Amino acid sequence: MLLYDTKYLQLKSTKSKTGSDWVYAHRPNSNGVVVVLPIIEKSKVLFLIEERPPLVAENVAEFSIALPAGLVGDERVGETIDDAIRAELLEEAGLLADKIEIMAENVASSAGCISESFTIAIAYVDKYEQKREPVTDGGVIVDRVLVDIDNIDLWLKSKTEEGIALTSHTLAAMYYLKLIQDKL
Repeated sequence: MLLYDTKYLQLKSTKSKTGSDWVYAHRPNSNGVVVVLPIIEKSKVLFLIEERPPLVAENVAEFSIALPAGLVGDERVGETIDDAIRAELLEEAGLLADKIEIMAENVASSAGCISESFTIAIAYVDKYEQKREPVTDGGVIVDRVLVDIDNIDLWLKSKTEEGIALTSHTLAAMYYLKLIQDKL
């Protein structure tokens, strides 16, 4: 049952196995989400520092560490996952991928709260050269940080100790980075 409806988010209710109401969020205008782990020159990863209103409003954190990501098909009709990966990397980082590798599909972001799932991809960028000015995504993206792959663990630890939130999709992508790191 539809409880609340906006262009980008709906609040719905369904019945659980026990028959109680289960309220969840749903994105009516997309076919999923892509998360892009940009590996630059085989030695660095590009992270985004974001200011997400829900985290700020609930006093969770002023900023969060994320990766380029976005909805599939929300603005471009017929968009494929590969199209969305390339578009989000260009929009949010200003970069073009030389190679893309899908690492995981149908990853639930918060299965008890929202119906969306995401695809994690690695975008290999041979040379760090912005092809266009990246967007701020309505002021959400406040900074971009290149981190040496060998220093990521320490960098993430220091940032979370400073009170910066780490998004779940970024944490999930770090797993896949560890799997391929010795092949770089």
